[in-house]
Amino acid sequence: MQIYSGKSVFGGIAIGKISVYRKDEQQVKRTRIEDADSELARYNQARKDGIEQLQQLYDKALKEVGEANAAIFEIHQMMLEDDDYNESVENIIRTQMVNAEYAVATTGDNFSHIFSSMDDDYMRERAADVKDISERLLAILNGSSGNQIQAGEKVIIVADDLAPSETVQLDKDLVLSFVTVHGSLNSHTAILARTMSIPALIGTSLPLDDTVDGKLGIVDGMNGKIYVDPDEAFLEEMLEKQRQEQEKKQLLQTLKGRENITLDGQKIMLYANIGNIKDLATVLQNDAGGIGLFRSEFIYLERDDYPSEEEQFQIYKTVAETMASKRVIIRTLDIGADKQCDYFEMEKEENPALGYRAIRICLTRPEVFKTQLRALFRASAYGKIAIMYPMITSVREVCRIQEIVEEVKKELLQQGIEFGEPEQGIMIETPAAVLISDELAKHVDFFSIGTNDLTQYTLAIDRQNTKLDEFYDPHHPAVLKMIAMVVESAHREGIWAGICGELGADLELTQEFLSMGVDELSVSPGSILPIRKVVLETNVEEYKKSRK
Repeated sequence: MQIYSGKSVFGGIAIGKISVYRKDEQQVKRTRIEDADSELARYNQARKDGIEQLQQLYDKALKEVGEANAAIFEIHQMMLEDDDYNESVENIIRTQMVNAEYAVATTGDNFSHIFSSMDDDYMRERAADVKDISERLLAILNGSSGNQIQAGEKVIIVADDLAPSETVQLDKDLVLSFVTVHGSLNSHTAILARTMSIPALIGTSLPLDDTVDGKLGIVDGMNGKIYVDPDEAFLEEMLEKQRQEQEKKQLLQTLKGRENITLDGQKIMLYANIGNIKDLATVLQNDAGGIGLFRSEFIYLERDDYPSEEEQFQIYKTVAETMASKRVIIRTLDIGADKQCDYFEMEKEENPALGYRAIRICLTRPEVFKTQLRALFRASAYGKIAIMYPMITSVREVCRIQEIVEEVKKELLQQGIEFGEPEQGIMIETPAAVLISDELAKHVDFFSIGTNDLTQYTLAIDRQNTKLDEFYDPHHPAVLKMIAMVVESAHREGIWAGICGELGADLELTQEFLSMGVDELSVSPGSILPIRKVVLETNVEEYKKSRK
């Protein structure tokens, strides 16, 4: 038995035959041409065909993994329409009088190298995207349909790397898992894998040859290992472990409809985080008590121009109506840092995580902010909407928000437009907000702690920088003390406090959060039932005594 270690993208255990996926080598020869115009016409037709293929992939991904995760194929379409890329191809064809294949391969290599050498992690990820679109164009120019993963039986796909377009074409009924030699936890492929719930590993140093191809394999997504050609005893052990996992999943389904209350009577709200209205099905399927974080920025990120008041109103209204009497907390526009909208025309910043983002944009661009607030207040007439403002650092900011809110309500009244009175809260995600949480609590209806940014700012660690993974500790005592401090401040002023960051889904901390008196946890829909299980089995007072 051979054992190879990697980084887990998604947990679970997969057992089955290994299939090594080898990409077709695109043989590119430099050929001299006589007619540049006709070669350019050939290239432009290939580009048009590529855009059509990507649209089909987008439509497929939209149905399977939702709008936010399908967006990569829109990005690839935009890259095929990028002036810099196309001008480079055209220039090589015209000046060197060479074939389109050579021009595409050269441009792809050049742009990929440029992105790979950048300091920014997000931009480095774009190197794989450039490579992907170039491979697509070469396949079309060569008359092939491109690389597609095909399997006639259920298999574990093993590959050097998998592009997003390859991942989305996986037949989930036939693919048990995938394991790659390269890739990153923040890549689009990893995100798609998690959404598709396929056990997966990346960064796994295993050979892509006949020593693994066709052999029996076991992927342990929990421990980040793949076992090749296991012996009978180990196979039986892992089959039993797999059976136990399936039983746990089935038992969790029996928790649907149960109240989130501990053995000694302490209640907690379990809500879901979503990015768009297509996620509502999974919210209802996993029995969430409400929506604790609706990331409204995706409405902006998925467009080429500012969404209108009416467009936003229809989206918020749909969510409110679908969730009926359940609370829906919508976070106002939170772009900046790693989430950029070109049409906002924001200047490049040396440290965007500490820069012009979130509420800072809204307060300095009141026309954009008011458009969103009008849509939110109008939609609040159709359900239990609450509004949450991100990246707050001062009471002054909250007071200015309230002034703008009053202006919006006054405008709606004068125009005779119906609106509700939504709860209004703030995100606590900076040390400054934690330290003045006692003052902030006097001005709002609730707190929601954004642990991702709070951890980042408290530890002075860029959470996007993979080089700092060993220093990034979300369980750091300082972070936990801050959460407890925020909850105490909220309760003294009679308001509730929740957590909407990744830490909320950390089962190792569920009992700790209960002992702090956290009122709400908002997590990915699939995490709700596992957390409910812990809540139902916990006696908070006994847990507190055990820590002394």
